[in-house]
Amino acid sequence: MKARRVKGLDPDSALDANARRIVKVRLAELRSFAPKALSPTEVETLHDMRIAAKRLRYVLEITSPAFGPAAEAGANTARDLQDLLGEIHDCDVMLPRVRRHVKQLRAEDTEQLHVAAQGGEDLSPKAARNAPNRLSYRGLETLHAYLSARRTVLFDRFVREWEALEARGFAAELEAGLSEDLASRPEPGAQPAEGRP
Repeated sequence: MKARRVKGLDPDSALDANARRIVKVRLAELRSFAPKALSPTEVETLHDMRIAAKRLRYVLEITSPAFGPAAEAGANTARDLQDLLGEIHDCDVMLPRVRRHVKQLRAEDTEQLHVAAQGGEDLSPKAARNAPNRLSYRGLETLHAYLSARRTVLFDRFVREWEALEARGFAAELEAGLSEDLASRPEPGAQPAEGRP
């Protein structure tokens, strides 16, 4: 997925103005994948949303020394979302691999049994005992069932967490936190005003 272009960046202006602009675009990019990503069959959309979460996370991590707690909290939220979507993506990648492997093993067994039956008019049901991969199916089918169930559990969690983020207004919260006047923040390591002589 190609990242959205950030327009209006000014290399001569302050970091905070440019960073806010980048965060705003990355945040809009992330949110643009919902509600489509809330459908369990939208594998590519979920993957693209994970990439968008990663981009948002990285810009917030890089700018957190300037923006402080709001950027740190936003980066943590983006990281958690990225991790969860990554776990779903892992299942989405593994499930077709398992299916392909089972299909390959079945084809090998079919060919092997066919060769063994050459010249015969029929194939005895007892011949199934000679299928070379017969014991592998159970493990692969169990793995497939596990990955399918895990993917459903993770996807349900993603939907709950995304809906909670949206209900909380995390995007507006993040933008507001980044819009605070940087000059009002104390310098790192500075003493509070009442503690100064």
